[in-house]
Amino acid sequence: MFAGKPIIGITGGIGSGKSFIARSFGELGCCVIDSDTQVRASYEDPEVLQTLRRWWGDSVFNPDGSLRRAAIAQRVFSSESERKRLEGLIHPLVALARDRQMQKMSQNMGVVAFVWDTPLLLEAGLKDECDAVVFVDAPPELRLERVARSRGWDSAELLRRENLQWPLDRKREIADYVIRNTADAGEARDQVQDVLSRILARASQTSV
Repeated sequence: MFAGKPIIGITGGIGSGKSFIARSFGELGCCVIDSDTQVRASYEDPEVLQTLRRWWGDSVFNPDGSLRRAAIAQRVFSSESERKRLEGLIHPLVALARDRQMQKMSQNMGVVAFVWDTPLLLEAGLKDECDAVVFVDAPPELRLERVARSRGWDSAELLRRENLQWPLDRKREIADYVIRNTADAGEARDQVQDVLSRILARASQTSV
């Protein structure tokens, strides 16, 4: 726990709706730490930009000096060594930003818990820092529909990206709770409320 508030990690497959579930926790008084937002902020750091230009040259930059995120993705998803090199640069900055945000919100009495919306929560070794891990489950066909609509991916691209992460069965086995996120948003929110109630009850018992 951080400042007496439990830390809840969100995991699941690509397109399972992890961010929607995280926002649903946020609607119930949780402070949501969005790693994607922090990653985007780190890409604006002058030192990061300088490092990326030194590594990869102008090929990952637009004419206006901004990053070509698609070009970076192409590099790191086709080379494990490049992906690990980038993670070694970005992950410490994300962790620092996460800690700062939690410290800032730690004394806010309206915050009942912290939720980490982190795509690679388990792969990054963050499980042991969480008081509870929630696996967001969704049918494969629904996940494909979501990523096709939001990212333009086909089934082959989804499979390629997922093969770079831990298997879903392993993530589910590690998780403390499972929330099924189908097309029924209300049902998913009901599950979030139930899971949060159980996490807060357990945290209350632990702190006694």
